[in-house]
Amino acid sequence: MDVLLLLFAAIALGGLVFLPWMRRRKAVQQAEQGLAVATDPMAGYGFVPLEHLDVRLPGPDEELAEALVEMRRTHDWRPAAELLRSTGGDKELRWQRVQTLAGAAAFELAEAPRGPAAPAAPGGTRTGGIWLRTWRAEAPKDPGGAQTHAQFLVVQALRDPGSQDYRMILEEARTVCREAALLAPGSPIPYLTELAVARGLGERPADYEELWSKVRQRAPHHMGAHLAALPYWSEKWHGSREQAEKFAARAAAEAPAKSLLPALPLFAVYEHLPEANMVRSLFQSAVVERAIEGAHFALREAPADHPMAPHVRHLLVWFLVRAERYAEAMEQLRLVDGHVGAVPWSYGRSPAAEYAAYRALAIAGWEQLGGTPAGFRAQS
Repeated sequence: MDVLLLLFAAIALGGLVFLPWMRRRKAVQQAEQGLAVATDPMAGYGFVPLEHLDVRLPGPDEELAEALVEMRRTHDWRPAAELLRSTGGDKELRWQRVQTLAGAAAFELAEAPRGPAAPAAPGGTRTGGIWLRTWRAEAPKDPGGAQTHAQFLVVQALRDPGSQDYRMILEEARTVCREAALLAPGSPIPYLTELAVARGLGERPADYEELWSKVRQRAPHHMGAHLAALPYWSEKWHGSREQAEKFAARAAAEAPAKSLLPALPLFAVYEHLPEANMVRSLFQSAVVERAIEGAHFALREAPADHPMAPHVRHLLVWFLVRAERYAEAMEQLRLVDGHVGAVPWSYGRSPAAEYAAYRALAIAGWEQLGGTPAGFRAQS
Protein backbone atom coordinates (compact mmCIF):
# COMPACT_ATOMS: atom_id res chain seq x y z
CA MET A 1 0.00 0.00 0.00
CA ASP A 2 2.91 2.38 0.72
CA VAL A 3 4.21 1.87 -2.82
CA LEU A 4 0.78 2.70 -4.18
CA LEU A 5 0.58 5.88 -2.16
CA LEU A 6 3.96 6.95 -3.55
CA LEU A 7 2.71 6.28 -7.05
CA PHE A 8 -0.43 8.31 -6.46
CA ALA A 9 1.64 11.12 -4.98
CA ALA A 10 3.83 11.10 -8.08
CA ILE A 11 0.74 11.32 -10.24
CA ALA A 12 -0.51 14.30 -8.23
CA LEU A 13 2.84 16.11 -8.45
CA GLY A 14 2.96 15.48 -12.17
CA GLY A 15 -0.26 17.44 -12.57
CA LEU A 16 1.25 20.86 -11.90
CA VAL A 17 1.53 21.54 -15.64
CA PHE A 18 -0.73 19.57 -17.95
CA LEU A 19 -3.10 19.72 -20.91
CA PRO A 20 -6.67 18.41 -20.60
CA TRP A 21 -6.06 15.67 -23.17
CA MET A 22 -2.90 14.63 -21.34
CA ARG A 23 -4.86 14.50 -18.09
CA ARG A 24 -7.41 12.16 -19.62
CA ARG A 25 -4.72 10.03 -21.26
CA LYS A 26 -2.75 9.72 -18.02
CA ALA A 27 -5.85 8.53 -16.16
CA VAL A 28 -6.48 5.89 -18.79
CA GLN A 29 -2.87 4.72 -18.67
CA GLN A 30 -3.03 4.48 -14.87
CA ALA A 31 -6.01 2.19 -15.04
CA GLU A 32 -4.54 0.08 -17.83
CA GLN A 33 -1.39 -0.44 -15.77
CA GLY A 34 -3.43 -1.76 -12.87
CA LEU A 35 -3.34 1.29 -10.59
CA ALA A 36 -7.08 1.74 -10.77
CA VAL A 37 -7.79 -1.67 -9.33
CA ALA A 38 -4.62 -2.27 -7.35
CA THR A 39 -6.39 -1.43 -4.11
CA ASP A 40 -8.92 -4.18 -4.91
CA PRO A 41 -12.05 -2.01 -4.48
CA MET A 42 -14.26 -5.08 -4.10
CA ALA A 43 -12.30 -6.06 -0.97
CA GLY A 44 -13.76 -3.90 1.77
CA TYR A 45 -15.38 -1.02 -0.10
CA GLY A 46 -17.84 -2.99 -2.20
CA PHE A 47 -17.11 -1.07 -5.39
CA VAL A 48 -17.79 -2.66 -8.78
CA PRO A 49 -14.72 -4.11 -10.54
CA LEU A 50 -13.45 -2.29 -13.61
CA GLU A 51 -14.57 -5.00 -16.03
CA HIS A 52 -18.16 -4.85 -14.74
CA LEU A 53 -18.67 -1.08 -14.93
CA ASP A 54 -21.65 -0.14 -17.12
CA VAL A 55 -20.56 2.49 -19.66
CA ARG A 56 -24.06 2.93 -21.11
CA LEU A 57 -25.83 4.63 -18.20
CA PRO A 58 -24.88 7.35 -15.72
CA GLY A 59 -26.86 5.65 -12.98
CA PRO A 60 -29.19 2.70 -12.39
CA ASP A 61 -32.28 2.31 -14.56
CA GLU A 62 -33.35 -1.33 -14.40
CA GLU A 63 -36.20 -0.95 -16.87
CA LEU A 64 -33.91 0.62 -19.46
CA ALA A 65 -31.18 -1.96 -18.87
CA GLU A 66 -33.68 -4.80 -19.32
CA ALA A 67 -35.00 -3.26 -22.54
CA LEU A 68 -31.48 -2.94 -23.94
CA VAL A 69 -30.71 -6.59 -23.17
CA GLU A 70 -33.96 -7.76 -24.76
CA MET A 71 -33.47 -5.68 -27.91
CA ARG A 72 -29.91 -6.87 -28.33
CA ARG A 73 -31.08 -10.46 -27.95
CA THR A 74 -34.16 -10.32 -30.20
CA HIS A 75 -33.53 -7.23 -32.41
CA ASP A 76 -37.11 -6.27 -31.59
CA TRP A 77 -37.96 -2.57 -31.23
CA ARG A 78 -41.06 -3.08 -29.08
CA PRO A 79 -39.26 -3.10 -25.70
CA ALA A 80 -37.90 0.38 -26.54
CA ALA A 81 -41.29 1.66 -27.61
CA GLU A 82 -42.97 0.30 -24.50
CA LEU A 83 -40.23 1.72 -22.28
CA LEU A 84 -40.76 5.23 -23.64
CA ARG A 85 -44.54 4.92 -23.40
CA SER A 86 -44.25 3.84 -19.77
CA THR A 87 -42.00 6.80 -18.99
CA GLY A 88 -45.09 8.99 -18.99
CA GLY A 89 -44.68 12.71 -18.47
CA ASP A 90 -41.22 12.60 -16.86
CA LYS A 91 -39.39 14.76 -19.40
CA GLU A 92 -36.00 14.42 -17.74
CA LEU A 93 -36.21 10.63 -17.67
CA ARG A 94 -37.47 10.43 -21.23
CA TRP A 95 -34.54 12.51 -22.48
CA GLN A 96 -32.11 10.27 -20.60
CA ARG A 97 -33.68 7.16 -22.09
CA VAL A 98 -33.86 8.50 -25.66
CA GLN A 99 -30.17 9.38 -25.51
CA THR A 100 -29.25 5.92 -24.25
CA LEU A 101 -31.38 4.11 -26.83
CA ALA A 102 -29.84 6.19 -29.61
CA GLY A 103 -26.36 5.50 -28.28
CA ALA A 104 -27.10 1.78 -28.19
CA ALA A 105 -28.14 1.84 -31.85
CA ALA A 106 -24.99 3.75 -32.78
CA PHE A 107 -22.84 1.31 -30.83
CA GLU A 108 -24.40 -1.66 -32.62
CA LEU A 109 -23.73 -0.06 -35.98
CA ALA A 110 -20.11 0.66 -35.09
CA GLU A 111 -19.67 -2.82 -33.64
CA ALA A 112 -20.52 -4.56 -36.91
CA PRO A 113 -19.65 -2.11 -39.72
CA ARG A 114 -19.33 -4.94 -42.25
CA GLY A 115 -22.64 -6.52 -41.39
CA PRO A 116 -25.61 -6.75 -43.75
CA ALA A 117 -26.35 -3.47 -45.48
CA ALA A 118 -28.96 -1.45 -43.64
CA PRO A 119 -31.89 0.16 -45.44
CA ALA A 120 -31.12 3.77 -46.20
CA ALA A 121 -32.87 6.67 -44.52
CA PRO A 122 -34.19 9.56 -46.66
CA GLY A 123 -30.78 11.22 -46.75
CA GLY A 124 -28.98 8.01 -47.65
CA THR A 125 -27.52 7.18 -44.22
CA ARG A 126 -27.99 3.92 -42.36
CA THR A 127 -30.34 4.10 -39.40
CA GLY A 128 -28.53 2.06 -36.78
CA GLY A 129 -29.34 -1.26 -35.17
CA ILE A 130 -31.89 -3.59 -36.70
CA TRP A 131 -34.44 -2.77 -34.02
CA LEU A 132 -34.27 0.96 -34.75
CA ARG A 133 -34.58 0.44 -38.50
CA THR A 134 -37.61 -1.79 -38.12
CA TRP A 135 -39.14 0.52 -35.51
CA ARG A 136 -39.12 3.40 -37.95
CA ALA A 137 -40.39 1.21 -40.80
CA GLU A 138 -43.17 -0.54 -38.88
CA ALA A 139 -44.31 2.33 -36.64
CA PRO A 140 -43.48 5.55 -38.52
CA LYS A 141 -45.94 7.56 -36.42
CA ASP A 142 -44.50 6.50 -33.08
CA PRO A 143 -42.96 9.65 -31.56
CA GLY A 144 -40.52 7.56 -29.52
CA GLY A 145 -39.09 6.01 -32.66
CA ALA A 146 -38.72 9.38 -34.36
CA GLN A 147 -37.08 10.93 -31.28
CA THR A 148 -34.62 8.06 -30.98
CA HIS A 149 -33.83 8.13 -34.71
CA ALA A 150 -33.11 11.88 -34.64
CA GLN A 151 -30.77 11.53 -31.66
CA PHE A 152 -29.06 8.56 -33.30
CA LEU A 153 -28.27 10.67 -36.36
CA VAL A 154 -26.74 13.37 -34.15
CA VAL A 155 -24.57 10.77 -32.43
CA GLN A 156 -23.43 9.50 -35.82
CA ALA A 157 -22.57 12.96 -37.10
CA LEU A 158 -20.72 14.17 -34.00
CA ARG A 159 -18.71 10.96 -33.86
CA ASP A 160 -16.81 12.11 -36.98
CA PRO A 161 -17.13 15.89 -37.50
CA GLY A 162 -14.51 15.72 -40.25
CA SER A 163 -16.60 13.40 -42.40
CA GLN A 164 -17.79 14.64 -45.76
CA ASP A 165 -21.27 13.46 -44.73
CA TYR A 166 -21.27 15.46 -41.48
CA ARG A 167 -23.55 18.29 -42.60
CA MET A 168 -25.80 15.99 -44.60
CA ILE A 169 -26.42 13.77 -41.57
CA LEU A 170 -27.15 16.76 -39.34
CA GLU A 171 -29.57 18.19 -41.90
CA GLU A 172 -31.30 14.82 -41.98
CA ALA A 173 -31.41 14.83 -38.17
CA ARG A 174 -33.10 18.22 -38.27
CA THR A 175 -35.74 16.86 -40.64
CA VAL A 176 -36.43 13.94 -38.30
CA CYS A 177 -36.51 16.29 -35.29
CA ARG A 178 -39.27 18.30 -36.93
CA GLU A 179 -41.16 15.15 -37.81
CA ALA A 180 -40.88 14.02 -34.18
CA ALA A 181 -42.11 17.43 -33.00
CA LEU A 182 -45.27 17.04 -35.09
CA LEU A 183 -45.88 13.57 -33.68
CA ALA A 184 -45.72 14.84 -30.05
CA PRO A 185 -46.39 18.62 -30.12
CA GLY A 186 -45.91 19.21 -26.39
CA SER A 187 -42.66 17.31 -26.02
CA PRO A 188 -39.36 19.17 -25.65
CA ILE A 189 -37.31 16.11 -26.70
CA PRO A 190 -37.06 16.84 -30.44
CA TYR A 191 -35.97 20.40 -29.69
CA LEU A 192 -33.27 19.18 -27.29
CA THR A 193 -31.85 17.05 -30.10
CA GLU A 194 -32.13 19.98 -32.48
CA LEU A 195 -29.98 22.04 -30.09
CA ALA A 196 -27.08 19.73 -30.96
CA VAL A 197 -27.94 19.95 -34.65
CA ALA A 198 -27.89 23.75 -34.54
CA ARG A 199 -24.59 23.72 -32.65
CA GLY A 200 -23.03 21.34 -35.14
CA LEU A 201 -24.20 23.37 -38.12
CA GLY A 202 -23.01 26.63 -36.58
CA GLU A 203 -26.37 28.38 -36.43
CA ARG A 204 -26.34 32.12 -35.73
CA PRO A 205 -26.90 33.12 -32.09
CA ALA A 206 -30.27 34.70 -32.96
CA ASP A 207 -31.48 31.47 -34.55
CA TYR A 208 -30.16 29.44 -31.64
CA GLU A 209 -31.96 31.71 -29.17
CA GLU A 210 -35.18 31.20 -31.11
CA LEU A 211 -34.75 27.43 -30.87
CA TRP A 212 -33.91 27.71 -27.17
CA SER A 213 -37.12 29.66 -26.60
CA LYS A 214 -39.08 26.69 -27.98
CA VAL A 215 -37.37 24.44 -25.46
CA ARG A 216 -38.09 26.89 -22.64
CA GLN A 217 -41.77 27.04 -23.58
CA ARG A 218 -42.06 23.29 -23.12
CA ALA A 219 -39.62 22.66 -20.25
CA PRO A 220 -38.29 25.90 -18.73
CA HIS A 221 -36.24 24.28 -15.95
CA HIS A 222 -35.20 21.04 -17.63
CA MET A 223 -31.67 20.13 -16.46
CA GLY A 224 -30.97 17.97 -19.50
CA ALA A 225 -32.00 20.80 -21.80
CA HIS A 226 -29.62 23.22 -20.13
CA LEU A 227 -26.78 20.72 -20.37
CA ALA A 228 -27.58 20.29 -24.07
CA ALA A 229 -27.61 24.06 -24.65
CA LEU A 230 -24.53 24.98 -22.62
CA PRO A 231 -21.87 23.85 -25.15
CA TYR A 232 -23.13 26.24 -27.82
CA TRP A 233 -22.24 29.19 -25.60
CA SER A 234 -18.79 27.83 -24.68
CA GLU A 235 -15.60 28.98 -26.33
CA LYS A 236 -15.10 25.50 -27.80
CA TRP A 237 -18.08 26.09 -30.07
CA HIS A 238 -19.70 29.44 -30.78
CA GLY A 239 -19.47 31.48 -27.59
CA SER A 240 -17.02 32.32 -24.85
CA ARG A 241 -16.28 31.52 -21.24
CA GLU A 242 -18.17 34.63 -20.17
CA GLN A 243 -21.25 33.70 -22.20
CA ALA A 244 -21.30 30.13 -20.89
CA GLU A 245 -20.87 31.24 -17.29
CA LYS A 246 -23.60 33.85 -17.69
CA PHE A 247 -25.96 31.24 -19.16
CA ALA A 248 -25.25 28.84 -16.28
CA ALA A 249 -25.45 31.49 -13.58
CA ARG A 250 -28.78 32.79 -14.85
CA ALA A 251 -30.26 29.29 -14.95
CA ALA A 252 -29.04 28.61 -11.40
CA ALA A 253 -30.44 31.90 -10.10
CA GLU A 254 -33.85 31.32 -11.69
CA ALA A 255 -34.10 27.68 -10.63
CA PRO A 256 -37.22 26.69 -8.72
CA ALA A 257 -37.09 24.69 -5.50
CA LYS A 258 -35.86 21.08 -5.79
CA SER A 259 -34.10 21.79 -9.09
CA LEU A 260 -30.66 20.55 -10.15
CA LEU A 261 -29.94 23.75 -12.08
CA PRO A 262 -27.77 25.26 -9.30
CA ALA A 263 -25.24 22.59 -10.37
CA LEU A 264 -25.01 23.96 -13.92
CA PRO A 265 -22.10 26.36 -13.16
CA LEU A 266 -19.93 23.33 -12.33
CA PHE A 267 -20.36 22.13 -15.91
CA ALA A 268 -19.51 25.59 -17.24
CA VAL A 269 -16.31 25.60 -15.16
CA TYR A 270 -15.36 22.16 -16.45
CA GLU A 271 -15.83 23.27 -20.07
CA HIS A 272 -13.42 26.17 -19.55
CA LEU A 273 -10.55 24.78 -17.52
CA PRO A 274 -7.27 26.37 -18.67
CA GLU A 275 -5.28 24.59 -21.34
CA ALA A 276 -2.16 24.76 -19.18
CA ASN A 277 -2.61 24.74 -15.42
CA MET A 278 0.31 26.47 -13.71
CA VAL A 279 -1.47 26.89 -10.37
CA ARG A 280 -1.58 23.90 -8.06
CA SER A 281 -4.45 25.45 -6.09
CA LEU A 282 -6.74 25.83 -9.12
CA PHE A 283 -9.21 23.32 -7.71
CA GLN A 284 -9.28 25.10 -4.35
CA SER A 285 -9.99 28.46 -6.02
CA ALA A 286 -13.07 30.48 -5.13
CA VAL A 287 -14.64 29.92 -8.56
CA VAL A 288 -14.31 26.16 -8.36
CA GLU A 289 -15.37 26.01 -4.71
CA ARG A 290 -18.54 28.02 -5.43
CA ALA A 291 -19.40 25.70 -8.30
CA ILE A 292 -18.82 22.62 -6.15
CA GLU A 293 -20.99 24.00 -3.36
CA GLY A 294 -23.71 24.84 -5.87
CA ALA A 295 -23.68 21.23 -7.02
CA HIS A 296 -23.82 19.96 -3.43
CA PHE A 297 -26.76 22.28 -2.74
CA ALA A 298 -28.62 21.11 -5.83
CA LEU A 299 -28.18 17.46 -4.89
CA ARG A 300 -29.40 18.08 -1.33
CA GLU A 301 -32.51 19.90 -2.56
CA ALA A 302 -33.47 17.81 -5.59
CA PRO A 303 -35.26 14.44 -5.31
CA ALA A 304 -32.81 11.63 -4.68
CA ASP A 305 -34.08 9.77 -7.73
CA HIS A 306 -33.81 12.73 -10.13
CA PRO A 307 -32.79 11.20 -13.49
CA MET A 308 -30.03 13.76 -14.00
CA ALA A 309 -28.55 13.55 -10.48
CA PRO A 310 -25.96 10.91 -11.48
CA HIS A 311 -24.56 13.32 -14.08
CA VAL A 312 -23.91 15.88 -11.37
CA ARG A 313 -22.42 13.30 -9.03
CA HIS A 314 -19.96 12.00 -11.62
CA LEU A 315 -18.63 15.46 -12.38
CA LEU A 316 -18.42 16.16 -8.65
CA VAL A 317 -16.23 13.07 -8.21
CA TRP A 318 -13.82 14.44 -10.80
CA PHE A 319 -13.62 17.88 -9.16
CA LEU A 320 -13.50 16.59 -5.58
CA VAL A 321 -10.59 14.25 -6.33
CA ARG A 322 -8.73 17.09 -8.02
CA ALA A 323 -9.46 19.31 -5.02
CA GLU A 324 -8.20 16.58 -2.67
CA ARG A 325 -11.60 16.47 -0.93
CA TYR A 326 -11.46 12.71 -0.72
CA ALA A 327 -14.14 12.04 1.88
CA GLU A 328 -16.68 13.95 -0.21
CA ALA A 329 -15.54 12.14 -3.34
CA MET A 330 -16.02 8.79 -1.63
CA GLU A 331 -19.57 9.75 -0.68
CA GLN A 332 -20.41 10.51 -4.30
CA LEU A 333 -18.73 7.29 -5.44
CA ARG A 334 -20.94 5.37 -3.03
CA LEU A 335 -24.00 6.74 -4.86
CA VAL A 336 -22.93 6.31 -8.49
CA ASP A 337 -20.50 3.40 -8.52
CA GLY A 338 -21.26 0.77 -11.14
CA HIS A 339 -22.30 3.18 -13.91
CA VAL A 340 -19.96 5.50 -15.80
CA GLY A 341 -21.95 6.77 -18.81
CA ALA A 342 -21.49 10.47 -18.00
CA VAL A 343 -19.20 13.46 -18.35
CA PRO A 344 -16.29 13.58 -17.71
CA TRP A 345 -15.57 9.89 -18.27
CA SER A 346 -17.41 9.78 -21.60
CA TYR A 347 -14.92 12.30 -23.05
CA GLY A 348 -12.12 9.75 -22.84
CA ARG A 349 -11.51 6.77 -25.10
CA SER A 350 -12.01 4.37 -22.16
CA PRO A 351 -14.67 5.73 -19.78
CA ALA A 352 -14.54 2.78 -17.38
CA ALA A 353 -10.75 2.94 -17.08
CA GLU A 354 -10.72 6.67 -16.45
CA TYR A 355 -13.45 6.43 -13.83
CA ALA A 356 -11.64 3.55 -12.12
CA ALA A 357 -8.42 5.57 -12.02
CA TYR A 358 -10.13 8.46 -10.23
CA ARG A 359 -11.85 6.02 -7.90
CA ALA A 360 -8.47 4.55 -6.99
CA LEU A 361 -7.08 8.03 -6.31
CA ALA A 362 -10.07 8.76 -4.06
CA ILE A 363 -9.53 5.54 -2.12
CA ALA A 364 -5.81 6.22 -1.70
CA GLY A 365 -6.47 9.78 -0.53
CA TRP A 366 -9.20 8.61 1.85
CA GLU A 367 -6.91 6.03 3.40
CA GLN A 368 -3.98 8.44 3.63
CA LEU A 369 -6.22 10.71 5.72
CA GLY A 370 -7.08 7.84 8.05
CA GLY A 371 -10.15 6.41 6.35
CA THR A 372 -10.74 2.68 6.36
CA PRO A 373 -13.04 0.25 4.55
CA ALA A 374 -14.83 -0.38 7.83
CA GLY A 375 -15.37 3.32 8.37
CA PHE A 376 -16.68 3.69 4.85
CA ARG A 377 -19.11 0.82 5.28
CA ALA A 378 -20.31 2.25 8.59
CA GLN A 379 -21.45 5.40 6.79
CA SER A 380 -23.63 3.43 4.38
